[in-house]
Amino acid sequence: MTSAKSARRPHHWRRDLIELAALFTAVAVADAIANLVGHQPDGPYLLMASAVALVATAAFHTWWARRHSHAPPSDEADAAPPVGAGATAGTATAAGGAEGTGEGGVAGAGEAGTTLWRMRTTVLDAPGSLAALCTALAGLRVDILTLQTHPLAEGTVDEFLLRAPATLQAQELSRKIAAAGGASTWIERADAHDLVDTPTRVLSLATRTALDAAELPLALRQLLGRCTIHSLPAVSVTGRATGQSAPVEGVLEETVMRLRDPSGGVISVERPYLPFTPTEFARARALVELDARLGPRVPRSEDVLTLPEGNEITVRRADRGDLAAARAMHDRCSQDTLGLRYHGPVADADRYLDHLLSPRFGRTLAVQTASGRLVALGHLLWDGDETEVALLVEDDWQRRGIGSELLRRLVALAEEAGCDSAYAVTQSRNTGMVAAMRALELPLDYQIEEGTLVITARLTSEEAARPSAPTERARR
Repeated sequence: MTSAKSARRPHHWRRDLIELAALFTAVAVADAIANLVGHQPDGPYLLMASAVALVATAAFHTWWARRHSHAPPSDEADAAPPVGAGATAGTATAAGGAEGTGEGGVAGAGEAGTTLWRMRTTVLDAPGSLAALCTALAGLRVDILTLQTHPLAEGTVDEFLLRAPATLQAQELSRKIAAAGGASTWIERADAHDLVDTPTRVLSLATRTALDAAELPLALRQLLGRCTIHSLPAVSVTGRATGQSAPVEGVLEETVMRLRDPSGGVISVERPYLPFTPTEFARARALVELDARLGPRVPRSEDVLTLPEGNEITVRRADRGDLAAARAMHDRCSQDTLGLRYHGPVADADRYLDHLLSPRFGRTLAVQTASGRLVALGHLLWDGDETEVALLVEDDWQRRGIGSELLRRLVALAEEAGCDSAYAVTQSRNTGMVAAMRALELPLDYQIEEGTLVITARLTSEEAARPSAPTERARR
């Protein structure tokens, strides 16, 4: 920075001329004094006078140099950069080095009146393309907090996390990026969770997936951003082949990727507003491969609770290993209880258990007595962008608070997974389920059609809730 500033300063020729004249004057005076000292009897007095003259000359030169050579620069280029511009200008250098590695970023200092944005744009794979984007962002007083590059066959997708002035609108930012060479620009609001760098986030998601097989769909959603994930089984609940399959290496088609599910079938990931990059596809495949290598796994945590009448029950996670116990519970349940739960032919109830107990489609909580008998099941099911909760309590154990306890825990799991809402599909005469949902003390939406009641609990305080579809949910 010092050399750059020195190169911009004008050359002060008057100062050099004065210093040269002073040097010649000093030499002439010294020569004259030397001749006088050598030929005059009062030479010592003249020598002292010359010393005083030299001291005065040196003092004058020092004063002159300090006044003119250290004066503050007058040109605007030497002035301090505005807030944010310096951090972004520094980012241009860092980003240029990160363009080949895929990771980079400079964290800007926090300040009041700013907004976090996530931005993705496509640029030509040519020297200076990324620098042009950084220059455009600097002109808007925008700090680059993180940067990822996704190489394509033609061009590069640059993904930024930005801190911008609160007054900056997305439309203006998009126009500036387009003028700087960015194409297919996508911008959305970000939050503090996005400040975690990509390697740390990927490692965290891999750890969660390794501990719990039910985490894979959630990990994929958090890795890829807003997307819809469906687990498509190879065999339907009626035992028929669905024809859903994918090659081992998976399939990437613009906004859709299909990955082979280790437990059978296909994991479909859709993002209609933004094509997936090969880098994102490789990361998703790595998570699925990790899940396949680790095999079936469910955390074995248990909570022992005491019911009001004094009986002890154990609440724990369940999986396909509990299939036989769940079928035995079905045999003990009445036709009315099974009909309220499955909304279809009671004879088909057992067919759903293998699907419901699979960790690929959600999480299941089981309640067992002190003797080890299964008496209740609670399911949290991933339904694309939404989450469904469902309960089944054996007749002899109803009205004891077991359903409410299961529902409370399922909703807590949904909140932990970052879900915005959870819905239950039941019948209008199922007063027990309605009471359990109301006991959550959350904002509820009710929709009813042809006797099917859909109750949606909003888990966040956002006013804009996603509209529900009771007919489609009931059909599923």
